[in-house]
Amino acid sequence: MQLVQHTYDPAYLQTAKKQSFLSRFFNWCNGQEKYRFGWLAITLTIHGCILAPVTVLSIALCGNNFVLWGVAIGAIAMALVTNLAAMPTKVTIPVFFLSVLLDLAVIVSAFASIV
Repeated sequence: MQLVQHTYDPAYLQTAKKQSFLSRFFNWCNGQEKYRFGWLAITLTIHGCILAPVTVLSIALCGNNFVLWGVAIGAIAMALVTNLAAMPTKVTIPVFFLSVLLDLAVIVSAFASIV
């Protein structure tokens, strides 16, 4: 008669899966919900008082390209609408960063068009 002996390996470790940058970013955005009014103030201040005037000035000085006007208006509109619609921060923060990138792209495009 043959006995089967099962072995137990106590050294088995289950490695934790690494989260991607996007999933960590969206988890951080969810955690910012308690600061939603601060994010509203930051968004309106940075966009309305700093980026929008600089973007409009760069478009006006570099030839008044109609497409750039549309992109600049769309960028501030999407940041403004998501905040005024009282959407959660998991939506408003990524939209804000996207609109900032759009404004920076418009500024670079405006100055690249005159070179």
